[in-house]
Amino acid sequence: MQKECLECGDKIVGRSDKKFCSDACRNSYNNNLNKDSKNLIRNVNNRLKKNYRILESLNPEGKAKVSKYKLLDKGFDFEYFTNIYTTKTGNEYHFIYDYGYLALENDYFMLVKREQ
Repeated sequence: MQKECLECGDKIVGRSDKKFCSDACRNSYNNNLNKDSKNLIRNVNNRLKKNYRILESLNPEGKAKVSKYKLLDKGFDFEYFTNIYTTKTGNEYHFIYDYGYLALENDYFMLVKREQ
């Protein structure tokens, strides 16, 4: 019994458990299978990277105070962050990997860099 490639339908030569005729067909099949979820992941990662670059550029010394409008002007998206750190006093820092921000009064934010 000849098996057919799941992507292109060509005959498969080789091992009995082989599903694709080539690496190109295997990659194409898996890319098509995961296209929607990968697109979502790619978009979220791009937003996280953009937020990270913005915090990094505004906080070269490891600690800075910046207005909300400056962050928004650079394209910062407050919906995307990697984790929240709550201090003993109840302050909530939102982090994008090792850069974080804390909301202050009058639409200002304290930017920090987590030491490792």
